[in-house]
Amino acid sequence: MTGGAAGYAAHAVALCAGAAVWLVAMREPGARRARVLFVDGPAEPWRAWRSWPFLLKARELAVERREWWCVPVAVLLTVLGASVLPLIAGAVAVPLVRRWMRGRARRRQHERAAESVAALCAAVVGELRAGQEPGQALSAGLRECAAGGEPRVRGGPGGGAWLGDAEAAVLAAARFGGDVPGALRQAAAGPGLGGLSGMAACWQVAVDGGAGLVAGLDRLETALRADRRRREELRAQLAGAWSTVVVLALLPVAGLGLGAALGADPLRVLLHTPGGLFCLAVGGSLEAAGLFWACRIVRGGEAP
Repeated sequence: MTGGAAGYAAHAVALCAGAAVWLVAMREPGARRARVLFVDGPAEPWRAWRSWPFLLKARELAVERREWWCVPVAVLLTVLGASVLPLIAGAVAVPLVRRWMRGRARRRQHERAAESVAALCAAVVGELRAGQEPGQALSAGLRECAAGGEPRVRGGPGGGAWLGDAEAAVLAAARFGGDVPGALRQAAAGPGLGGLSGMAACWQVAVDGGAGLVAGLDRLETALRADRRRREELRAQLAGAWSTVVVLALLPVAGLGLGAALGADPLRVLLHTPGGLFCLAVGGSLEAAGLFWACRIVRGGEAP
């Protein structure tokens, strides 16, 4: 094996060793804390160092700021390739990865909010069948969903309100006989809360017609849960397409690894020769265009 390949192997071993240490250090922090709190006697001495505050803070930052993992990778490639280009690419990748992760978080938030609306319908139907008045049933349903750990749409854990800024208006209308349909339509403008507009329509029909609220909310809950099942089935069917996209994205990395294993020193060729720089620019552009197009195709399949 040549000197360049041996250097790559040494760096790879060091990287794997660091990852192994990190996984061992951060394994099961919740179980450890539970043992300390609810089991007599201190934790094992050889595991006590896991509770060091700076390690817990580092793990928290690593989870919340995962886009910054691009920087260590870029630094490693900069050291291996003796070029500043990977560092520039890593700096550019940080905001792009952050935007992608925030988009994923928004989509998950929308899905959790839609599930919360279905849970609210079920709770209100249960209260109505138990003999509660509609306003009292709605107030109890909102309290039940909030107490049951339903995700908060704004403000994060422990802050904000389940329906955003419109929750106070919905509660006031439910308790004091106000415009409940209008308050629900206002709350339906929140992310993922479009099902509340259907709830407002059911409420309006029940107010005008004098009956049918239980049946309407029951059908609305069924429709919302059926829509959720359709989304899950579609996501399962598209899992193979996403796997293909990931494999295609990792093929260039596999090619670099094979080149390094054969002693070709691909990083030096790509980063320090005119032909390599040209190939890097063209290949990077084609890779980005291909990933964008493939993701757009899959996203089009996920769209309702």
